[in-house]
Amino acid sequence: MRDAALALALSGLTFMITVIWGGPLLRILRHFRIGKLIRVEGPARHFAKMGTPTMGGVLFIVPVALVTVMMNAASLVGISVLGQDAFFPVVVMIAFAVLGAIDDWEGIRGPRRGLGMRARTKFMYQIILGIGVAFMLRDVMHVPQLIWPGYNLAIELGFWYLPLATVIVVGMANAVNFTDGLDGLAGLISVTAFAAYGAIALMSGEQFLARFCFTVVGALFGFLWFNVHPAEMIMGDTGSMALGSALGVVALMSGKWLFLPLLAIIPVSELLSVMLQVGYFKMTKGRRLFKMAPLHHHFELLGWSETQVVQRFWLVSLVVGILGIAMALV
Repeated sequence: MRDAALALALSGLTFMITVIWGGPLLRILRHFRIGKLIRVEGPARHFAKMGTPTMGGVLFIVPVALVTVMMNAASLVGISVLGQDAFFPVVVMIAFAVLGAIDDWEGIRGPRRGLGMRARTKFMYQIILGIGVAFMLRDVMHVPQLIWPGYNLAIELGFWYLPLATVIVVGMANAVNFTDGLDGLAGLISVTAFAAYGAIALMSGEQFLARFCFTVVGALFGFLWFNVHPAEMIMGDTGSMALGSALGVVALMSGKWLFLPLLAIIPVSELLSVMLQVGYFKMTKGRRLFKMAPLHHHFELLGWSETQVVQRFWLVSLVVGILGIAMALV
């Protein structure tokens, strides 16, 4: 009970920090005209978002990093609040945020204005980061490689852990990136997934990992203060890639990554919709499986409003999140 109270208190702290400095950050982004450029192939209604301040992921990354460093500094005087388990996902979050920020900046002011970094180049850097994360998890942190549901047994995967962990981290970074297309969508979905893994970690006795998850939850709620429709700020690749990679790391550190496709059902569905759309388009030489990918655009073109898509996707995420928590604790 005490662990849960502290985790929730940290969530409240990061929420307050995020909301307080959100206004100044918004003014900075507007001053330097760091605004979103809308791609022409997207739904027409999205052109109204042209110029909305982007790279807003900084808004929640800074409080999470700040609180993690502060709480670890408290251990110097004998107060254990956040252990080393919280440091690693923060480092991964920052590493992918830097890559995402470069992509955002190239899309705003770089030679590929409106497009951002080339997909192959970005994917190559993601793979490099993902491999590094996988090696750290296996050979330095020695996390449980796989905990089989229902038996709580740690299974060693040997060499296969490295490609699996890399795919999970890189896949989730891209999955949340694809989800970040509507006001509040990626933030709400990520809040649910982190809260679910935080609850699982609390009930499994992984208190430091749980506390990290809830620091992210609080910071994301603070970000959503500025990101709900109509959004004043967009997280951009800076935020979406950071969130996705951190979520993948949390799942891997818990050992219960088999539940990730369920707890992150919306981002996984968004990623699969893009892969299926591209594959089907190439196989049929021009035909489309969905009206538009990622998946949220498909439902927009079916006639759902932006808020309907966001709210319904979030409801699905909440329901499967509760189901995932129940299954993980069996």
